[in-house]
Amino acid sequence: MTKQFAVIGNPIEQSRSPELHHAFAAKTGIDLNYKKILAPLDGFESTAKDFFAQNGVGMNVTVPFKEQAFALCDQLTERAKIAKAVNTLWMQDGKLYGDNTDGQGLVAAIQALGWELGNSRILILGAGGATRGVIYPLVQAGAKKIVIANRTLARAEQLVEDLKESVAHIELTATSLDQLSGEYDFVINATSASLTGDALQLPETLVFHHAYEMAYGKPSSFLDQAQTRQIPSTDGFGMLVGQAIEAFSIWNGVKPELKDFL
Repeated sequence: MTKQFAVIGNPIEQSRSPELHHAFAAKTGIDLNYKKILAPLDGFESTAKDFFAQNGVGMNVTVPFKEQAFALCDQLTERAKIAKAVNTLWMQDGKLYGDNTDGQGLVAAIQALGWELGNSRILILGAGGATRGVIYPLVQAGAKKIVIANRTLARAEQLVEDLKESVAHIELTATSLDQLSGEYDFVINATSASLTGDALQLPETLVFHHAYEMAYGKPSSFLDQAQTRQIPSTDGFGMLVGQAIEAFSIWNGVKPELKDFL
């Protein structure tokens, strides 16, 4: 029987999840159908429940519903609890399970590039949900120092406060975007600057060796500046594929190779 999967969001038209999951299925011999579901902004819960009531096996969740998905779950993985957001749902023994595969997707994408995360110093720009979701997996992959920089310093400080117990053995600190300086192995842009077209101005006092833009398919002033400095850099397509592979593996028990899809 064909297994039914979906991605739910609003908007949803831009999602590339169906093509990715169908490509994974073709590679691994799994019989599945994966569709897009546009949920009304006030109708996430009923739409998700309907999907599982009609024998849906697994569902990916994209903006703006990841926090609502988190609240809906009966069981959560450790990384979902820390992220306080869920992008992967499945039903098991009558219970709704939730995970957050975004951070593992980022780690897998960075590793696929051959960039070394062990003992790394990382600067993350932005203090929203995207940042919250990736801290724990980055630390598990070997990061030893993470600084969160945000336009509003208080928001970055709050995030550090929320997360410091779960990553107690590393140095986790906050700074404001206009106070950037120091040297880092990685700078990760988790702000919406590339989506809104806003320019992110990185000061000359900020030294870094790799640049990762979480967004993909858009012009990015962040990547432009990395390229001007001749620093190895990439957009977030690898992270998109990596988080999808992680979800596919949870649902189907087989893990496609990331490098086959980049």
